[in-house]
Amino acid sequence: MSKTNDKLSELFNVDNEKDFVPTMEILPVPTKKQEIVPVKEVAEQDTEFARENIKGLINKGGEALDNLLAVARESEHPRAYEVAAAMIKNLSDSNKDLLNIQKTRRDLTKDENGIAGNTKNMNIDKALFVGSTTELIKALNDVEKNTIKDVTPENDK
Repeated sequence: MSKTNDKLSELFNVDNEKDFVPTMEILPVPTKKQEIVPVKEVAEQDTEFARENIKGLINKGGEALDNLLAVARESEHPRAYEVAAAMIKNLSDSNKDLLNIQKTRRDLTKDENGIAGNTKNMNIDKALFVGSTTELIKALNDVEKNTIKDVTPENDK
């Protein structure tokens, strides 16, 4: 084995030290200062980033679809129409994803009362009736039954 070490030392032009003991130096690990960012802010940034990406993909997909339809029209090949149909499906899925991003953003940015981000509190202060339509019909029927109708003609009054 020492012959191998000697040959390697000669080949790489290094001294062959038999008593060489490697030493390890422990280096300190640099720590990063991590700032605390509010979840709402991160959610807003991420959803805006995702929205812009999906919008770009939809725009490029629309251009690609136009080109695919032109190729399909010119070649009249069934495979070209199949690819165009798949592109239409992908674009519609991307549009759904774009709408789902809005819903997800609202869910992520709920305030401490559990009210979603861009919604406003509605205060109904002049409600005439609060209830379902069947309850409204019942209430109107009850009012109609309990009222006395004057059936005398107007010219007799």
